[in-house]
Parts: sequence; structure tokens; C-alpha cells
Amino acid sequence: MASENVSVVLAHGAWADGSSWSKVIGRLNAVGIPAVAAPLPLTSFGDDVAAVTRVIARTVERTPGPVVLAGHAYAGAVIGAVRHEAVRALVYAAALAPDEGETVADVFYRGETHPLAPKLAPDSEGWIWLPHEAFAAAFAQDAAPEELAVLAAVQRPIAAACIGEPVGRPLWHELPTWYLVAGQDRMIDPATQHFMARRMNANVRTYDADHTPLVTAPDAVAQVIVEAVRAAAAQ
Repeated sequence: MASENVSVVLAHGAWADGSSWSKVIGRLNAVGIPAVAAPLPLTSFGDDVAAVTRVIARTVERTPGPVVLAGHAYAGAVIGAVRHEAVRALVYAAALAPDEGETVADVFYRGETHPLAPKLAPDSEGWIWLPHEAFAAAFAQDAAPEELAVLAAVQRPIAAACIGEPVGRPLWHELPTWYLVAGQDRMIDPATQHFMARRMNANVRTYDADHTPLVTAPDAVAQVIVEAVRAAAAQ
């Protein structure tokens, strides 16, 4: 497909890194859409927004044109806080979307807690780690054993400060937005995902996937991003 020079910048969530997007990147590249995963330091909300903004700037320097931002989980809040003139659309994959004045924690803990969801608490240095067993129980219960092993091995903790900072007016108030609801998510209540998507007036797609569909349902995630790319190309 012709993407009309639209690039995609992907932002990973807590307890993950850019490799979590590898299957989606391959699918986008296969249809001619360049995609890059931004490395989030997960040290503070502002640091993460700055990291994504740097990657956008580098991307448009190399390939001038519109950008579609996609975020998973925590990174939904991050992409909503980015301010760059190249961004034309947003994609949320089982992602958190706090509104102005809310924190990530406000929306993360809004709904029902799944019985298999891990109990999370910062360590003595303020970092929140995902317990090893939670990857198979709640983070990506549909993943293959080898995928779970990699997810656990590369996990990056998130600073507790990241989820406690109220956000400004999110970009989804101004830009076309897509939301992939993960129907079997054990980390973020699917009902909360539907609530956020409705509030954003997003184009909603629901898939019977776990919390990490970019790993376990990459075709579904890539298709939603392709929809957003086509819309951005037509602007």
C-alpha cells in the first residue's frame, strides 16, 4: 500500500522494551510502512514524553511526512502528552488514556481487578517490577513459553513517579484516534478500556486478546495501525 510517507512511532509500556513491538514492525514493513520503536527510560513521565518526541524528530528528519503514534499500556498516557507538529493520528493498544488532571494510576485502578492480576508495589528505590509469574498469569497469558521467557528476561521496571503525575490536556482531544480493546486483558479491565475509548471518541476495535496483543495478536494490532496510517495519508 502507499503510505504517502507516513511513518509510525511505537511506544512500549511498563515492564517491556521496544522488542515487544517486533512482530508488528515486521507486518507494517511488509506493507511498506516504516516503523520505529521509541525506547522509554520509564524514569519519569516527562522523561518518557521527551524520549518519544526525540524519536519523532529523528524519524521526520530521515523521512519527512506525517507520523502515527501508537502506544501500549502505560505508553498511552505518554503518546497523549507528546507535542510535535508531525503527529497526525494516535493508536492505543490496550493502553491507558488519562484525561487532563488525571494520573495513570487513576485509570489503571479504575475498574475491576482480575483475580490473577499481580499486586504491585514499588521497591525501596521507588521502582515497580512485575513479578516473574505475572507474565504468564496476566501480562501475556496467550504467549508461547519462549515468548514469555523473553518478556520476563527483558522487563524494565517503571518508576512509581511515572504513574502518579497528573497529565495535561491529551492529544486525543484534537487528533483522530483508534483504540484496540483487549477483551481478555487481566491487567487493565476491558470495561475501563471501553470507557476510555468512548471518552476519547476513538475508532474502537475489540479483539479477544490478552494485555499484550502486540505479541500475541500482532495481525490485529497492525491492522488498526494501518487504518490510522491510511487516514493520516488522506489528510
